[in-house]
Amino acid sequence: MRLPTRLLRRRTKSHKGDFGHILILGGSAGFSGAAALCAEACIRSGAGVVTLGIPKSINSAVIKIKAKEVITLPLPETKQGGLSLSGYKKISDFLRSIDCLIIGPGLGVEKTTQTLVRKLLAKIDKPAVVDADGLNAIVGHLNILRATPPAGRAGSNERRATIMTPHPGEMGRLVNKKTAQVLEDREGVVKEFVKKNKVTLVLKGHHTLVADDQGNFYTNRSGNPGMATAGSGDVLSGVIGAFLGQGLNLFDAAKYAVYLHGVAGDLAAKQKTQLGMIASDITANIPEAIRKCS
Repeated sequence: MRLPTRLLRRRTKSHKGDFGHILILGGSAGFSGAAALCAEACIRSGAGVVTLGIPKSINSAVIKIKAKEVITLPLPETKQGGLSLSGYKKISDFLRSIDCLIIGPGLGVEKTTQTLVRKLLAKIDKPAVVDADGLNAIVGHLNILRATPPAGRAGSNERRATIMTPHPGEMGRLVNKKTAQVLEDREGVVKEFVKKNKVTLVLKGHHTLVADDQGNFYTNRSGNPGMATAGSGDVLSGVIGAFLGQGLNLFDAAKYAVYLHGVAGDLAAKQKTQLGMIASDITANIPEAIRKCS
């Protein structure tokens, strides 16, 4: 599969603002790596600017492990080290300056953090990628997805411009089914969910599925079992966010990101073996995967 021309060809007089400012909200005490992985994958996939919004107490630790090009935004935190609801105004104000939000990697499941997630998703009128603990925060609150976005700017026909990226276990929690039930009818579960909730969905796993409520559907064939490793999903979210920031529509951003992520994983497996590869190996191979898909 070739990547779209929009991603591959850049005007001579381009500047970083042409390729999207992505805000990633993630991280918590003990889970700083997920946010850093997401941020590096995002900037490696062509995003113009990436800002990492994290609890202030882990800022120093994240600075040591993140890509040098990624900006950090230290935010108010809870006593347990997660993002606090008290940071809502600061984040809400910052949303005005971005093109896409990624929310979830390493966030944790504190109640106040989950309330923050729901308030932000109810407010935002720009594309959002919801992953990991961002998904856990909206279990039982899917009405947020169906509400009309503020000022109707999130997408065509006043749809919320939301991409959700669950694995089968998270999908099960969202639809109140056991993981085994999701796996038995992956396509049916996905199609029913996107139709009801008006979102684009990426159901991760062997032959990842991508679908939206407009009838678009894609089954991915790239990738390998070595990608079933901690942080792989965080890398995927970063790629999706980067493609959204560069102007792809929701379905195309998800589809091409899933494919490229798989190609990068296949390259990593050749170098490190499926047994020995880790998520950062996938990120390291994104440039070569782009070359192969050009």
